[in-house]
Amino acid sequence: LGPPAALPLLALALAAPLWPALRAAPLPDDVSGDHDFQLFLRKSLEFGRKIKGDVAALQDVVCETFQLCQEEELWLVRQHLDVPAAPLERCQRPGFEADACLEQLHGGLRVLAHSLGAVRELLPAHADLVERLQLDAANLSSNIQQQMEELGLPLVTFPPEGPGVLPAVASRFHQQVGSFFLLRNFQRFLETALRALRHLARR
Repeated sequence: LGPPAALPLLALALAAPLWPALRAAPLPDDVSGDHDFQLFLRKSLEFGRKIKGDVAALQDVVCETFQLCQEEELWLVRQHLDVPAAPLERCQRPGFEADACLEQLHGGLRVLAHSLGAVRELLPAHADLVERLQLDAANLSSNIQQQMEELGLPLVTFPPEGPGVLPAVASRFHQQVGSFFLLRNFQRFLETALRALRHLARR
């Protein structure tokens, strides 16, 4: 298979420039024991696990519908698709920074929610599941933004660009593979996000 035409949505889906480049202020020293902050973390963990389960369900649909199930079998095609990973380096050791992590979680969720439009176009019979997942991801992002504002942490947001669909010039197969890896990246994003939220809850 030769390289397909550029897939701007997939670049959009997880590309770092779409979310804040402005560094937030550090979390207040006494926030770890704050009841409202701990409640926010517990609810975010619960919400994040629900979203992770829905992403897994959608991955199963892609596997069953398109027979795209194993990442290793698609790696050669993946190399020709522009599907960068969401940057969550500030949510991982040794560079963990609570304020910057929340910032990256907020931005990543917004872009991922928007990018799922590509999957919805390919799976019209499962539009309800995709739309619910988009709404949940957008809501969790909004909750994080609200919490940052309550903590007095500055945050600059930029609206996701593009219609959220794969370009018609790409082959149907490459669109399907792109959606497979988009969901796989989303799953990895959520795994890191949940670990970071658990870490914050233990601080």
